[in-house]
Amino acid sequence: MKVRIFDTTLRDGEQTPGVALRPEQKLAIAKKLDELGVDAIEAGFPVITQGEMEGVKIIGREGLRAEICGLARAEKKDIDAVADAGLSYVHTFIATSDIHLKYKLNMTRDEALARAVEAVEYAKGRGLQVEFSAEDATRTERSFLTKVFRAVKSAGADRLDIPDTVGYSTPSYIAQITREAVVATGLPVSVHCHNDFGLAVANAISGIQAGAQCAHVTVNGIGERAGNASIEELVMALQKLDFGGTKYETNINTRLFYATSKFVSGIVGINVQPNKAIVGENAFRHESGIHTHGVLNNPLTYEPIGPEEVGQHTSIEAGKHAGMHGIAAMLEEYGIKPGKDQMRSILDRVKEAGDRGRRISEVELLSFAGEVMRLENLKRFVHLTGFSVSTGVGNMPYAFVKLDVDGKELIGTDYGVGPVDASLKAIQKATGSVEQMLIRDYKLDSISGGSDALCEVTIDIEDCAGTGASAKAVGEDIVITSVQAMIEGMNRLMLKKSLKRNV
Repeated sequence: MKVRIFDTTLRDGEQTPGVALRPEQKLAIAKKLDELGVDAIEAGFPVITQGEMEGVKIIGREGLRAEICGLARAEKKDIDAVADAGLSYVHTFIATSDIHLKYKLNMTRDEALARAVEAVEYAKGRGLQVEFSAEDATRTERSFLTKVFRAVKSAGADRLDIPDTVGYSTPSYIAQITREAVVATGLPVSVHCHNDFGLAVANAISGIQAGAQCAHVTVNGIGERAGNASIEELVMALQKLDFGGTKYETNINTRLFYATSKFVSGIVGINVQPNKAIVGENAFRHESGIHTHGVLNNPLTYEPIGPEEVGQHTSIEAGKHAGMHGIAAMLEEYGIKPGKDQMRSILDRVKEAGDRGRRISEVELLSFAGEVMRLENLKRFVHLTGFSVSTGVGNMPYAFVKLDVDGKELIGTDYGVGPVDASLKAIQKATGSVEQMLIRDYKLDSISGGSDALCEVTIDIEDCAGTGASAKAVGEDIVITSVQAMIEGMNRLMLKKSLKRNV
């Protein structure tokens, strides 16, 4: 069975608090969604601002393969805005639950029903394909919901949508009302599920099993409050899970999931949690010795999805839970093959560091191996031995660093437009006599909220010959974390060059 994927990242996703997209940003995301293979893109809510109207217009003019839809309340001016934006597909809605009718719309059921019918008739009169949503459908009295759906069908609606507006439904309940809508109208039915109780994807799957032909989704599950059903999770679940012999297909190129996730995350400024299914950084990372042993023998033991299917890759990590097989596999990537006793010593050092709460990087693991195996080229080349930075109102930030680079003490000082800029320039100046380090990319992300938020810094560096390395650090202080990432990147780059020289 083919499932239609209706992506609302640009409309419901943009309603995430703190997110506001410019027209050119919306177009860039729309192009990525089209490459991904979504069937429909809800480009926005054109009546709300001139900028939103412009964004919808330029997406509609781009000639994308996907159908382009605009949102409209059950009001003529909203529907006119969709048509005036040059679209031929409107998603119009009105609330139908008693709580919304009383406290939001101040309408009776009959008044809401009349407004729904009038909106559909008006939209059809403007030549639009109409998808009608009964907002808060899962808290709407069931006989009234069926009455509304039958009425809008008679008015000319092409599709129906069942929104679980506040994520209130259970999988069994949304299945029941989906079946009722399909039987009562015979129209194609969509499900639009929110994640307030963490059930958005489960509810969407249940609706599809009950006869819905389409699911409304967003990239990374972004959206108001707890967000929407995640396109990555829903599509992979439909393709991989056992549904009793029923096979579900989509037009999605799943190998683009990770890249699309990172692209959208970068534009909207909403970071993906590391343990997010499918596209999270930890989704295919393994540290536990039991797990790494299994994955190395057969990835299916602990990876129900091949990481390459979603644009990811398997990663073995060193840490207190690590085992000999995982550490051996990490070292073998560098051509390093310790003996059995050496391997035990290396693992002991990894576990001791893990017990002290440290995250063991590849550079540190290789340094442990170098110490145990007495290999001079396997070590940390760069150590930060002194650092200070000063800044203040009216003063250009100034940084001082002292480094030990392969036994040689180097000192650097420099100014910058900010304390991070000054610190990184000071490091580059200090190491300039030994190694010219160019910063190709710097990225700062916040990974927790509040005044004591953790930040994550990723730095890409390269030398004059074009040899590059990337490193990441996490901490509470942006300046110190940036310096740590820079030092780690330099160690990786110099280690990489040292290993090449000794191959």
